[in-house]
Amino acid sequence: MGFFDFIADAGSRIFKDDEKEPEVTMPVIKHIENSGVDVSHMKTGFSAGLVTLSGYVPNQEQKEKAVLTAGNIAGVSRVQDNLILGAPPADAAEAEKAVAEAEAAEADKAGEEAWESRTYTVKSGDTLGKIAKEFYGNAMEYPKIFEANKPMLSDPDKIYPGQVLRIPE
Repeated sequence: MGFFDFIADAGSRIFKDDEKEPEVTMPVIKHIENSGVDVSHMKTGFSAGLVTLSGYVPNQEQKEKAVLTAGNIAGVSRVQDNLILGAPPADAAEAEKAVAEAEAAEADKAGEEAWESRTYTVKSGDTLGKIAKEFYGNAMEYPKIFEANKPMLSDPDKIYPGQVLRIPE
């Protein structure tokens, strides 16, 4: 949980560019769902470049994917991760209370402390092979990175500067 910073000029275009406060052309939650994340118990908010994620996700991988998918949207400069791992309590009031407590406890904290994966921000000239060589010592390990970022990545050759990728152990 906590805040994650991103490059606002990079990412998927789901907002119209001609607005001071961007108009949403695809809800952020739908974009996250399209990346393979279970959003059935998740809520999102967007204001002034900040996406807020709250609710429940089934596991750490889904949590990391949700944060990175939201952050890799053009116009998003920060993601507040208030997601809780596991299934929500059967009592709706208890679930809302847990989410509120998580939001209060994590305000202004850096987010990657509890992540199982590392992240990498793509630079100009990078390839998945080059990134794999840096992290694993072998460029041929690039499929690990590609698979960890599917379906956000549809092709191993289609990465762009400013994109933030999950780098699994």
